Amino acid sequence: MKHLTYTELQSWIAEGKRFELIDVREEDEHTAFNIGGSLIPLSKIARWQPKTDDTMPVVVYCKRGIRSQIAIQRWTQRFPNTNFYNLENGIVGLMH
Repeated sequence: MKHLTYTELQSWIAEGKRFELIDVREEDEHTAFNIGGSLIPLSKIARWQPKTDDTMPVVVYCKRGIRSQIAIQRWTQRFPNTNFYNLENGIVGLMH
C-alpha cells in the first residue's frame, strides 16, 4: 500500500496535481475537522465509484490511518488499477 505524508499532500496541492481526496470517517468527525475532499464513511464505501479514469491518484484519509487502509484494501479488490494513497497517520497530528 502506498502512503503519502500530509507535507507531500500539500506539495501536490501547491503543484496543482490532480487527485481525488476522500475522507472515510463519520459525518460528525468530518464536520468537526477535515482537510477537504469527499466524505464517504467507511460503512458506505461499497457504493463508491472513482470519479475519473484509474490514472488519477486517490488519496484516502481518516483520523489515524486505519480506516483509510481498510477502505483502500476493499477498493483495491474492486478497482485494481486505481492508484490509491493512504494519508500517513491520518489527520490526528494536524488536530493539535
